[in-house]
Amino acid sequence: MKPTMMTYIHEEEAMARQILANYPAQVQEFVDHANGKSDWLVLATGSSYNAALSAKYFIEKWAAVRIDLKEPFHFTHYDRISPYTDLAIGISQSGQSTSTIGALDRIRGLAGDRRIATVAFASDTSSVISASADVTVDIGCGKERVGYVTKGFVATVLTLMLAGLRLAEAKGLATHAEVRAQLERFQAAIDAIPAIIAKTELFFEQHRESFVHAPRFTAIGYGPAIGTIKEIETKFCETVRMPTQGIELEAFMHGPYLEVNPAHRIFFLETGGPVNGRLERLREYEGRITDYTYTVSLGPASTVSSPPDLNGVSADLPEGSSASGPLNVSEWAAASSTNDRTLALDLDIDEFTAPLSLILPFQILAHHIAEAKGIDLTNRIYTDFGVAMSSKTQPGDYA
Repeated sequence: MKPTMMTYIHEEEAMARQILANYPAQVQEFVDHANGKSDWLVLATGSSYNAALSAKYFIEKWAAVRIDLKEPFHFTHYDRISPYTDLAIGISQSGQSTSTIGALDRIRGLAGDRRIATVAFASDTSSVISASADVTVDIGCGKERVGYVTKGFVATVLTLMLAGLRLAEAKGLATHAEVRAQLERFQAAIDAIPAIIAKTELFFEQHRESFVHAPRFTAIGYGPAIGTIKEIETKFCETVRMPTQGIELEAFMHGPYLEVNPAHRIFFLETGGPVNGRLERLREYEGRITDYTYTVSLGPASTVSSPPDLNGVSADLPEGSSASGPLNVSEWAAASSTNDRTLALDLDIDEFTAPLSLILPFQILAHHIAEAKGIDLTNRIYTDFGVAMSSKTQPGDYA
C-alpha cells in the first residue's frame, strides 16, 4: 500500500526518539562551525521556513544568537546582505530546493573578508544542496514519499532545537544540568505523541461536520508558536484546499479581525507566556461573533470532558460550578460545550519547546478533513509543477 500522511505521522514518535538518542553527535559538526558566530542568516521556504521559524526563538534564547530568517528566492534577487552576518544556513528537507541552493551559492560567491560560513540542513547529506554548503547536517527523517511533509517538519524543528541547545552548552551558556532538564522536556513531548494522536482523533470526530463544511480557517498564535500557525496555513492549503490563514495575535487585531463572520472557523494556540491573557480576551471577543472557535492548549482540560454515569453516579462538576449533586446529561452538555472545543495536550513544557508538539494535531486534522471532504491525497495533482517552474532540481520521488 502507498504511504500516506498518517503513515509518516505515526512514525514521528520513533523518529524523534532516534534523533534525541543521537544527540549530540548529529549536531556537533554544526556546532563546530557555528561557535563564535552570533548573527545568522537562515534561508528556507515552505515547510522548511515554517520549521525554522518554529525553532528560531528556542535557539535565540538558549544560544544567545540573532537569527534573520529569509525567503531564499527574494533574498537572492533583492536583499542586501547584512555586514554583520557571519553564518548562513540553508534548510531544504529534500535537498533539492533550487531557491535555497541559489541563495547559498550567492553567499559562497562572496570574496575576501566577506567570506561567510555555510551550513545546510537536509534529509539526505548527499543531495544537491550539500555542494553549496561547507557542511550538511542530517535532519534525521529519511525520505518522505508523500507530497505533504509531516515527519520532516518535526525532524527539522527538533534537530534545529538540539543544535541550539548543544551550542549553548559549548559556549558555556547552559550547564550540564540545564541541558539535561531540557532533554527531559523533549523526551516528555515525544512520549506524549501517542496520546496527542488519540486526543486529536476524538477531537476531529466531535467536530467533523463543522470542519468539513468550513468556508475558511484561521489559526492565531503568538511568540514561538508563529511558526506553527504558518505551517497550519501551508498544510491546510495543500490538503484541505480551502482558504486558510495563519496570523500572529497582534497582527490579527490590526485589520484581519474585520473579516470574521458567524461561519468563520478560528483556531487559537494557547502556549502560556506573558501575552496569553491577550489571546484569551481575543478568543472571548470572537466567540461573540462565531460559534466556531477552537483552542489547542499545552495545558490540561479545565472542565469536564466526559458525560456522567447514567446510572446515577455523580460526575465531576466543571470548575467554578456552584451546583450540588450529580449532573444530568443536559447539564453536562451545557457545562462542556466550551471545553469540547478545546484540545488540551496536557504537556509540561514551556512555550519555546511547544512548537515541537503543537503542529501534530493540525497535521492529523489536515489529513482527516481532506479525506472527509473526498479529497484523495494519494492522487497527487500538478505533478510536473516543480520541474516546470524550476523550483526543484528534479521530480520528487513520491509513492
